[in-house]
Order: sequence, then structure tokens, then C-alpha cells
Amino acid sequence: MQEQEIGQVTQFFARPVVAGIMLTAPLQVGDRIRVRGHSTDLTLLVESMQVNNVTVQQANSGDAVGIKVPDRVRPGDKVYRLVA
Repeated sequence: MQEQEIGQVTQFFARPVVAGIMLTAPLQVGDRIRVRGHSTDLTLLVESMQVNNVTVQQANSGDAVGIKVPDRVRPGDKVYRLVA
């Protein structure tokens, strides 16, 4: 699988467990992403995401999105889309 950098984590919320991500490329529900940083390495399927507290199916470069994550991520972690 190839990785394409699509953004960076800007915030983390513990309840619910959500990452705030600033996108540098489009992202849509159903994409598989990887969040990687100094002590972070998570792979997950984007099941839902929000822009300004509104659920969306896709978001574009420059959008700040919220995505549920299975574990802690940290501001500064890079976000990659996995492509076959």
C-alpha cells in the first residue's frame, strides 16, 4: 500500500475520542487512513467525519475535520491516505 499525506492532527478530544485534522488533500468516508507521529501509529477506516459539527461524506483541502479514532493521537501527527 502506498501512503499519500493528506493532513495533520491539530487537536485531540478524549470524550468522545476524536481527532481534529487540517486537510491538505480531499478525504471521504470509506477511505483508509494512517495517523503517524513520534509515539503514534494508527490505521483506521473513516466511518464518519464532521466539518463545523455537521456530518459530511467528503471534505476538501483546507477543511478542518473531526474524525473518531480508536486511540490517542497528538497534535502534529501526520495523516496519510492508504491507496492500493
